[in-house]
Amino acid sequence: LDQHVCLAFAGLTADARVLVNKARVECQSYRLTVEDAVTVEYISRYIAGVQQKYTQSGGVRPFGISTLITGFDPDGTPRLYQTDPSGIFSAWKANATGHNAKTVREFLEKNYKDDASSEECIKLALKALMEVVESKSKTIEIAVMENKKTL
Repeated sequence: LDQHVCLAFAGLTADARVLVNKARVECQSYRLTVEDAVTVEYISRYIAGVQQKYTQSGGVRPFGISTLITGFDPDGTPRLYQTDPSGIFSAWKANATGHNAKTVREFLEKNYKDDASSEECIKLALKALMEVVESKSKTIEIAVMENKKTL
């Protein structure tokens, strides 16, 4: 969405494309108006607001996606938010969305530690994915986001 904010989604790709475009425009507009980058909470609240508007407006259908929005605030604090098609957004330390998200979330609840290093967090994410990925699948792609570095 911006240099320091990423979005992952589960659901209808066409709906995600529309929502991502709206969010990118909002990030640019915010940067031009305030002369600062958006916070992860601000853009998560914006996306959730757009999703909520579509649930109650006549003539349009709700967005069929759930999103995970991650990034770094200006002070370097990592943030993770989830939005639902209903327009609810919430902050998390670790989360999953999509098919088998409940299984992954339970695994993360049992094994997540606040003081884990970034390498330990990557290993935890891979172990969580291995809980639900079919044994025949040989490839998993992950993206690691670090403060003030490209994805």
